[in-house]
Amino acid sequence: MPRTLAPDEPEDDLDDLPDTHPSQPVYYAEQALLGALLLQPHRLTDAAGIEPDSFSNHAHGTLFAAIRALPAPDPNQHAKDTTWLNAVLTAAREHARGLTASYLHTLIQVCPWPKHASAYARMIETEHARRTLRAHAERLAQTATDVTLPHPVPTTLAAADALTRAVDNIAARFPAHSGYLPRTPAPALAANFDNDEEAFEEERLLLATATAHPADVEQMRWLTADDFTHPLHAGLWQCLTALARRRAPVDPVTVLWEAQQRGLLASGAEPAELLDLLGAPAGSAEYWGERILQRSVLATAHQVGRRIEAFTDDPAITPYQLVVGSRRALADLSAARARWHHATSPAPTTTPARTRATAPPRAGPPRTTVPPARISR
Repeated sequence: MPRTLAPDEPEDDLDDLPDTHPSQPVYYAEQALLGALLLQPHRLTDAAGIEPDSFSNHAHGTLFAAIRALPAPDPNQHAKDTTWLNAVLTAAREHARGLTASYLHTLIQVCPWPKHASAYARMIETEHARRTLRAHAERLAQTATDVTLPHPVPTTLAAADALTRAVDNIAARFPAHSGYLPRTPAPALAANFDNDEEAFEEERLLLATATAHPADVEQMRWLTADDFTHPLHAGLWQCLTALARRRAPVDPVTVLWEAQQRGLLASGAEPAELLDLLGAPAGSAEYWGERILQRSVLATAHQVGRRIEAFTDDPAITPYQLVVGSRRALADLSAARARWHHATSPAPTTTPARTRATAPPRAGPPRTTVPPARISR
């Protein structure tokens, strides 16, 4: 096939641009696929699973879009001249001025085997799925820490839903297979969710208020010890819930005794300090509980986003492993979401059960007619 294209090339050749970062393997897969399509345009059907935005390189995506937009040339004519290649270059340069004829020559030359176009396309699709999942995970983690949001939990859960849809889309495109689950180490919890002074004070207020109003504890089953940031506070909440469920007397002294039975004082907590903590109620226990749960939901969402980011950073993880690992991480957030909805949803109104005498007829007109005089009233 002739190797001479249109001579009107810009001075800024892509081959002359300095490499600031080493190219990843997918970059060479993109080059190989584009070279295969430039050499044998009929192989475009082998790349049916990808789109222009599937490419990690903007110029590559633009070139792919131009190849797909132009009618495929006659194979015999394509082997004799570069008319179709010149048309592809002209169309692609409308959106990527740096593309040159010499770069198209390079793509053709670096393609090992055009018949492997479907394999190259699958590699590109895999990396695009990884980048897409990472973008959603980053958005979830950032949303969970955005202090400017007026309604942080609903907004964060919406980002989690978008991430879930991305995971489902990847699962539909990449069939399941046997293999190990991802073993990427979990990232550490963000500093703004750990040992926060505001969280510490809200937990103290909840414990004191719940001690003064133990009847509220039974209505707060949506709050668990794992929602607390301070281990001692988590243990005291377990003491309160245990006493309330046993219908035992609840006051600062009984909670202190329960804490001793559970070994909480062994950590160095002073009994007098605990009595002071439990003896200063303020506000509503449910209010403080919702504040604590909100922080827990956001912390869980942030951790889920960071966890999935870590999966996408591991190039050895397959798309199937990404799906399995992401779904397991999202399951933790689903549990926290369910408790949040339970805490913030209005209590259902109960209606008396219908009896056979009061139930309306299933069909047909009523058996009695209301007198006209009664209607007029």
